[in-house]
Amino acid sequence: MDNDIYTAPQAELVEPSNEVNALASRWKRLWASMLDSLIMLSVILPAMYFTGGFDGMSKGVQPSFEYSLMITTLGIVAFIIININLLVNYGQTVGKKILGIKIVDLEGNLPSLKKHLLKRYAVYFLPDQVPVVGQFFSMINILFIFGKEKRCIHDLVAETKVIMA
Repeated sequence: MDNDIYTAPQAELVEPSNEVNALASRWKRLWASMLDSLIMLSVILPAMYFTGGFDGMSKGVQPSFEYSLMITTLGIVAFIIININLLVNYGQTVGKKILGIKIVDLEGNLPSLKKHLLKRYAVYFLPDQVPVVGQFFSMINILFIFGKEKRCIHDLVAETKVIMA
């Protein structure tokens, strides 16, 4: 510290926070995910009903691997059809659009399909298909949201973050 009383005080310059690039709250991300899940259920549940998927479950019979793969594929295809335009052009799913948040890369730009979005959703959807281990991984993935950066494992792998739109 300088003891010269005539020296101008020194201050650390801090860039004002940019509210446009503020991280989305954990609650907004949760509700956006819930809305996206409800939209997906509105596709998957009728498909399961009309293909007899509930018949076996009501009798305590596990669905076959082929049936599970078919329903999973249907879910992924439906997710892509419903959200691809919003994701590529705005970095949003329907749930994120409704709640006013979006996905960006670490520089704040829209994420590219190949570099960011494919990695992000592969890490989000695919591990869940592995029995037991996949569900454990999915839980850990989601719990990462409680870190300082508010980023899940799928965000870290894809080098993305979710901000206010």
